[in-house]
Amino acid sequence: MKNALLFFAIALLAVSGAWAQEHTNLKGGFGAQGYDVVSYFRDEPLKGNKKISAQFEGVTYKFASEENKTTFLVNPALYIPQYGGFCAYAIAKNGKKVGVDPKTYTITNGKLYLFYNSWGVNTLDKWNEEGAETLQQKADAAWNIVLEGQ
Repeated sequence: MKNALLFFAIALLAVSGAWAQEHTNLKGGFGAQGYDVVSYFRDEPLKGNKKISAQFEGVTYKFASEENKTTFLVNPALYIPQYGGFCAYAIAKNGKKVGVDPKTYTITNGKLYLFYNSWGVNTLDKWNEEGAETLQQKADAAWNIVLEGQ
């Protein structure tokens, strides 16, 4: 019985990890493109160190310090970016997974949102201009559709 439960738990973790990887921006092989997700909440996005890393739901995150890694491990879900780390504006506008500039972000109601910012287009500016609250609600709904695979 114990072996069956252990096998089931391992299989469930593998499926969960594969699912999370499919729905997470893993540019560079790491969540948040290798930026330390805790550092965003300290108003200074920092690149993480691959020697200081931790996994959550099958996704590896890097950290700038052991302290940030420890903080993350207490409650990982608090720090991971919304919408798998894809551009919040693109999710809201068309439900598409678009890459981000990890230095272009906002934290609203304790949640981290990342945005595309390149070639003269800063979607964080558009997010703020068009109404962050309304776009966040649209993005939440669109992300649920993305996750359902529709």
